[in-house]
Amino acid sequence: MSKFNVLLSRTAEKEFNSLDKQTQERIRGALKELENDPFQPRPKADIKKLHKMSKHEFYRLRVGNYRAIYAIENMTIKVTRIIPRGKCYDWLE
Repeated sequence: MSKFNVLLSRTAEKEFNSLDKQTQERIRGALKELENDPFQPRPKADIKKLHKMSKHEFYRLRVGNYRAIYAIENMTIKVTRIIPRGKCYDWLE
């Protein structure tokens, strides 16, 4: 089975780097889980498909109080944002 490649946008990378080390480790582990299957929710990967916006379909990965928003192109997962739960969907509007 092929693995997906996970890439972070500059924005997501900045957001990730601003987090404490423990949260970074939890998010890193959750993103590692996405390499196997970024579509199906399962233990350690709470995934939900967001409403279709633009030409990409976005998904969100819940990691505690943070959300990783990503799109999938071929075998690449492009993480666009890593944001706190309360501010998660403001950027969509």
